[in-house]
Amino acid sequence: MGLLAVGTPLGWGEAKVKADQVRQWGIKQLLAIWQRAKGKERDALLWGDEIEYLVVALDEKRNKVQLSLRQADILETLAKDEKLKQQGGCVPELQMVSKARETLPVFHPEFGRFMLEATPGRPWGIGFKDMLDVEPNMKWRRAIAKDHMYPNEYPITLTTFPRLGTRDDYICPFFPPSGEKLRSQFLPDEIANPHIRFPTLAANIRERRGRKVEINVPIFKDDNTWIPFKDPTVDYDLHKWPEDDDVRNGAAKDDHIYMDAMAFGMGSCCLQITFQAKNITEGRRLYDQLSPLGPIMLALTAATPIYKGFLADTDVRWNQISRAVDDRTAEELGEKSLKDNRWQIPKSRYASNSTYISQDPRLRKEYMDPNLIVDEDIKQDLMDGGMDDLLATHFAHLFIRDPIVIFAEDLESLDLSKTDHFENLQSTNWQHMRFKPPPADNDIGWRVEFRPMEIQITDFENAAFSIFIVLITRVIISFDLNFYIPIARTTENMETAHARDAVLEQKFYFRKDPFSSRQAKVSGTSVSTSGTTTPSGIPTPSRSSTPVGPVEDEYALMSINEVINGQTNADGSGFPGLIPLVESYLSSVNVDVETRCDLARYLDLIRKRASGQLWTGAKWIRQFVRTHEGYKGDSVVSEQVCYDLVKAVEEITRLEGKQGGVGKEMFKGERLR
Repeated sequence: MGLLAVGTPLGWGEAKVKADQVRQWGIKQLLAIWQRAKGKERDALLWGDEIEYLVVALDEKRNKVQLSLRQADILETLAKDEKLKQQGGCVPELQMVSKARETLPVFHPEFGRFMLEATPGRPWGIGFKDMLDVEPNMKWRRAIAKDHMYPNEYPITLTTFPRLGTRDDYICPFFPPSGEKLRSQFLPDEIANPHIRFPTLAANIRERRGRKVEINVPIFKDDNTWIPFKDPTVDYDLHKWPEDDDVRNGAAKDDHIYMDAMAFGMGSCCLQITFQAKNITEGRRLYDQLSPLGPIMLALTAATPIYKGFLADTDVRWNQISRAVDDRTAEELGEKSLKDNRWQIPKSRYASNSTYISQDPRLRKEYMDPNLIVDEDIKQDLMDGGMDDLLATHFAHLFIRDPIVIFAEDLESLDLSKTDHFENLQSTNWQHMRFKPPPADNDIGWRVEFRPMEIQITDFENAAFSIFIVLITRVIISFDLNFYIPIARTTENMETAHARDAVLEQKFYFRKDPFSSRQAKVSGTSVSTSGTTTPSGIPTPSRSSTPVGPVEDEYALMSINEVINGQTNADGSGFPGLIPLVESYLSSVNVDVETRCDLARYLDLIRKRASGQLWTGAKWIRQFVRTHEGYKGDSVVSEQVCYDLVKAVEEITRLEGKQGGVGKEMFKGERLR
């Protein structure tokens, strides 16, 4: 999360009137960026990671764990630390951060007052030694954060707090629910960051939508789960706000866990990786080629089997966040005929990608989203300003949304040296990939953000997935790989990734042959690249060509194990596997033996997670709950179970399952199903 603007926010009634002005000014700023930066070149790829923490407070006397709402206090303590100030500082929201000395990690606020975000103090380079610094840096960040908390507080990396929104005192200090901004039955307004942007964002989403957000997650039906399951935490007799009628009008569905506020989604933690490409062409290429990998990595990092004190029948967070910020009206959802709105919109503003943007000859029109909604007037303005059709289509799709938070001061004049109006819309389109133009005020280049992955319990796991994605970008560029499939198949894959144990039990659409239809050199011999490359084969890039034949013949359903580790069909063909491709790349660049061995630790985790030899975090958490002596087989995660779970997570964070400790199924083991 970037620096937070300060100003006078408009309520939705006023913001709605000013929405077109913000859109038009945003497009003018985008065109100014385009003209300034379309030829910008960088020497090499840089990248960075973002880690998000939940801050929990453990009470060992009461066997109780709560979310600590001390985000602001912790950040202030970090900013006032004299030793950290002498090293340059680490909280840019509260102090000038200098990079003159040792580069400290940087800490930022997040949506929830129980959350912290931490990033490296400088971008990582493409060098392999930089990759080996990632895990120690992540551990350092966590240690610094812990050192500035109370002794009973811990920064843990669970995606969600298991009992967020229950009827007990799950937060400290305690505040009652049903405040004016969120109007949630379950959460208080005080759970959100008090910066005016966040409560305004939540309130304006609710007001634009015309009702509260509606989040229903299927319940995991265990032996003693009530059938039909009716969420017992829902109060059908609450009459404080007009939106309290939502549940009486059917918002809470049978056999589902019901949630009703933005904080249930934006209070989730994730692992995000941002790449700076050498130029716009490479950035657009990475955006497209990484997009089909999003659902694969979402399922592979699954870590979210609990909501609001109940086991869910899903393993990942994505759709819950999507619904938590879904501001579409009844007309845009197709529930009513269009009258006051321009379009029916198929997806929430937090959703999987709907566009490809690379000017790659291998990009076929059949891959594009047939249901894409575009503001044609904005697209024409962008093309009149010199932008090509593909990129103009991408931004004209993002700009079908309304700006949700508008500050009155920003409407006084248009400054083309800034990007505030553009970012107002760009940054509230939360797709699983984000294409980021250079900021106006520094030398940063074109960037691509990879957003689908779930946060992992340990720094080792988070480093492994970060490094793996970075290596995949190098493989894509070096081997000229082609992962294109129709966008509609990626959308389906994102849904598939939500299934319980999807990493082992589901299949995903994926391209059968990642190589261009051309001749390539493999181990010195010229052969046709038909998907039969072995781990020792190293394709040599050459001119890409437009594929021919039916699009449906280009992809097939594959298990995640086949995508990650490769497949061999009866005729000897098959997808080579992402890990073998990475290993081929490492062989081609002559990595020294010691570095190769260090990198192998991370690749081994990915390999074994995909094969089922190691468990996902979601599977381990679910199994921990179901085998706990206090669990009654009824899908309920009690306070005692939650306390013991968080205690175990904190131990895993420190020991990583070593010496046969808790969580070993995620790090060492035979094939377990």
